[in-house]
Amino acid sequence: MEVPTAAREPSPATPVPAVHPQPSRKRKHAALTHTAASSPAPSDPGATPGPENLVLSSRHADLASRPRLTISRHPGFVPVAPNSPFFTTEPLCFNRLNFRYTPAGLSPPGSALPFRTIESHPPTFRVSWEDRSPFIKVTQDGLGLQGEKGFRSARCNAPLREGRWYLEVKIERGAGDRPPGGLGPQQRKEGAHVRLGWARREAPLNAPAGYDGYSYAVRDKTGEKVHLSRPRPYGRAFRTGDTIGLYICLPPRRKPERRDPYDPAHVKRERIAIEFKGQEYFESLEYPQSKEMVALMDASDRAKATNTSSLPSSSTKKSATVKNLPSTARSKGGPPETTPMRALPTLGPESYVAFFVNGQSQGIAFQDLYDYLPLRTPPSKAEQKKRANKEGLREHKENPFDDGTLGYYPIISLFNGAQVRINPGPNFDFPPPPDIDAVVANPGEVDIKPQLGTQPTWRPMCERYSEFMSEQWELDEMEEKEARKAQKPQEAGAETTQQEKKDQRNAKRRAQAAARRERKAAGQGPNGDTAPKRSKLATEWPSSSLFLRSDGGGVGDYGSPMVIPSPDPGPSTEGHTPDMREGSSRMPSPAPTVASMLSIDATIAGLAGYNDTSAYNTEYEDGDAPAPDGGAETDGDVGMEDAETRDFIEDAIS
Repeated sequence: MEVPTAAREPSPATPVPAVHPQPSRKRKHAALTHTAASSPAPSDPGATPGPENLVLSSRHADLASRPRLTISRHPGFVPVAPNSPFFTTEPLCFNRLNFRYTPAGLSPPGSALPFRTIESHPPTFRVSWEDRSPFIKVTQDGLGLQGEKGFRSARCNAPLREGRWYLEVKIERGAGDRPPGGLGPQQRKEGAHVRLGWARREAPLNAPAGYDGYSYAVRDKTGEKVHLSRPRPYGRAFRTGDTIGLYICLPPRRKPERRDPYDPAHVKRERIAIEFKGQEYFESLEYPQSKEMVALMDASDRAKATNTSSLPSSSTKKSATVKNLPSTARSKGGPPETTPMRALPTLGPESYVAFFVNGQSQGIAFQDLYDYLPLRTPPSKAEQKKRANKEGLREHKENPFDDGTLGYYPIISLFNGAQVRINPGPNFDFPPPPDIDAVVANPGEVDIKPQLGTQPTWRPMCERYSEFMSEQWELDEMEEKEARKAQKPQEAGAETTQQEKKDQRNAKRRAQAAARRERKAAGQGPNGDTAPKRSKLATEWPSSSLFLRSDGGGVGDYGSPMVIPSPDPGPSTEGHTPDMREGSSRMPSPAPTVASMLSIDATIAGLAGYNDTSAYNTEYEDGDAPAPDGGAETDGDVGMEDAETRDFIEDAIS
């Protein structure tokens, strides 16, 4: 491969990504507080500040009035100029300030989880609406991009995790060209420029591709490859009208270790559903940049960066004049120990990136790519404690595992008014050969024209989007199953609690019945006294021997009231009350008249039910009480000398 010998032109200034303060990870719950919590959307400094958004309730009853969407209603397109094919997207949640947003919708009725992942229009492979700088203007199909000022980047909407993939990007304006009408005063020195490549999730969007160790890129001006902000000679320069092919090869994805709960290869999602201008989104923390990767920016090359001697020491150096004596400070612990540097794993030599210019291979640009999984991070003791959900606050958690969106994304960086057009296939302007690996390994020596009848070893990027959405929906189903399993113990626990309460009530009733039996056996009243109480009946009705007629008198023949003989013959019947249970079939009068039904004595007798078999009013649990008077049948008269009977009748009357 020939290295260009022409003098290198000064490269456009690389902007340093702005450092923003760490935002609060807590979100107010709308259903509990009815107040809005600010959320960092939209993206990028200088953009229009985003309105307040709410954390949505997880209760299905609170979401009954919301529509169930399968396609997000966002974004809306606003043309940048009359008759312009490029638009700004409003409203929209842009990824910024370490937060990431994904369209969400209500789950079907009967689901355990209230929200699920949905698509955005158009549901095809394109640039991501949310995962780009707002200074990147787009066409409505998401395949055309236009820069505005400075280097800004945009990722596509599907990551690559394994396999061989290819796409094309046509340069419509780049290599220092200026748009019609000229540029502003600050843009006259440098025209439009383009960088293309592959980036992980941690790569910043307000910087060009190749800025740090999370992305690999090639630049248009000189054809150099760029990684860690260091240009290296690579291939030929490309300009306006050229078509650049992007090829990546990744090994099969590693399966997680089942016995290792901290293996980053485990798939787990940490996200909270929010509302932004009437549209539901999943909000989650973006994967942070590791200090090991940041240390590579200060190292001269990868070999020196991976050497522990070139990295900051984890031990604290002491002066040579100070002896190594034990510390006499009153503090309980010494200075905090610095966490040791972790090794940066790679995907192996079978992982590499290559570029094509108008169908001509430029060779392998980067090989042995960094692994896209986060570094292994066992949780600390403080993080292992469960955090209480106080006052409706929900707190984001850093996810040390793969959430299903990790991988390498096609990334496009535009400077000033650069324009490009993405072609994800399957019809390419310059189709690569079926055996693309042999071509990139020996550039210029193998005919790159496609051969008929040979199956290609690579796949076009247009096929990746449907696979990626299927993976996301499979994760939704997995989380739904886990939520249903978690609900079963809760429902079983609720049923157990209800049964325990019922058993307690029954035990209380049995104890009360046993106490009444003991009092009756001892001849005591409900209050433990043995002296009979004077009944209200004895005061208000001196003689309770006036009852319904049973002498066979006809209707209207009232005569004298009937006297029911007492089973205990005595000189007086005062203080006795008939056993007239309400609803009982043993009524003294076989054919009561109208006058007898209105008799106050009958009313009193009906209220004074004696043999009530309910759990609260009987001395027997099963209601099979023996007949009164030792099993002998009675005529219904009960002596008023029984203190418990008198109290019961008094309560009924009062």
